[in-house]
Amino acid sequence: MEVTLLGTGAPAGLPRPDCPCATCATALGPAARAATALLVDGTLLLDLTPGAAFAAARAGRSLGGVRQVLLSHPHDGPPVEVPAGLPQPGRVPDGRELALLTGHRVRAVAMDAPGTGYAVTGPDGHRLLYLPPGAAPAGLEEGPGGTEPYDMVLADVTGRPDALAKLRAVGGIGPTTDVLAVHLDHDVPTGAELTRRLAAAGARAVPDGTTLAVGAYEDVPDVPRRTLVLGGARSGKSVEAERRLESFPDVLYVATGGTRGGDGEWAARVALHRERRPGSWRTVETCEVAPLLAEEGPPLLVDCLSLWLTDAMDSVGAWDDAVWADGGEKALRERVGELVAGVRAARRVVVLVSNEVGSGIVPATASGRRYRDELGRLNAALAGECEQVLLVVAGQVVVLRGW
Repeated sequence: MEVTLLGTGAPAGLPRPDCPCATCATALGPAARAATALLVDGTLLLDLTPGAAFAAARAGRSLGGVRQVLLSHPHDGPPVEVPAGLPQPGRVPDGRELALLTGHRVRAVAMDAPGTGYAVTGPDGHRLLYLPPGAAPAGLEEGPGGTEPYDMVLADVTGRPDALAKLRAVGGIGPTTDVLAVHLDHDVPTGAELTRRLAAAGARAVPDGTTLAVGAYEDVPDVPRRTLVLGGARSGKSVEAERRLESFPDVLYVATGGTRGGDGEWAARVALHRERRPGSWRTVETCEVAPLLAEEGPPLLVDCLSLWLTDAMDSVGAWDDAVWADGGEKALRERVGELVAGVRAARRVVVLVSNEVGSGIVPATASGRRYRDELGRLNAALAGECEQVLLVVAGQVVVLRGW
């Protein structure tokens, strides 16, 4: 089964008409995207968009052999002229299956938002799943046998990363599934930043007009097993770390800050973090991170190591010069070594968050300078054990290691 992506952008296209944002300003030439539409084996058109016939011609394809046009969007959208000879667009009711004379079978998949998803099985037995913008599958069966992996999934990865999480939870996405981002909008910058974000979810994007063979192996970067995200205060490092795991169904969030009785501002910070996380994530408040690294399980997100270090230095009496000199420093080195060894040996996906220090004012006290130095050493040691290291500055991600 062969798929030609006549467009890969949001319903309004990219750039959006009359939008002054930075992404739209740079979405020019090859980075521009028409509204998403798929041509399957030249016979099935999923979503009829403006200029579909010209888009097909540019891709070296023709709409002359199309026998069925199906709509996925929540509504039929603005009036679009149906090219001569093309069937009138229609929609398959949720749960119903349509058999085409060409040997394709199309099943309508229910969504958790208005719109219709389509699971297409080709004459060769390969399967693809196409989801509408802003929607994720609903009513999927979990557990063994719930859903067989699709060969290809085309979804609104940047707008609804939880759609991938739901599919992974039921087996709809496997190690060989080619996940393609479509309905791309101006919420993510084009170019390298888009590629990086999609790769973190095990997905990729292709230019308009690309033709792909469903079931063919594609060399998509593996999700890194260990990632360190550094940044200053309010730089966006926690948001970046959480974003990296939004497409996974189960995540264990390790909050090292704990609770601070009577501190309303701290409680508000903690509540904001919790509200931002997907509901399927579990949270544990602890600084005992090494045992969790040694366990098998879902991805682990540790936020943040600067608070972990504060707890570790408290436990060894590092703030007292005499205690520090009389075994405190050695005890801290042991605790840090245990954490670093745990990251090195971890078999689960791990995302670590830490503050980058040392670029500003020199602390006025010996204990402050000691903390700054130890956090710098901790960050450097952990960076050496991670396949990917990121620095977040003013909400922008700088890749220090990896892709």
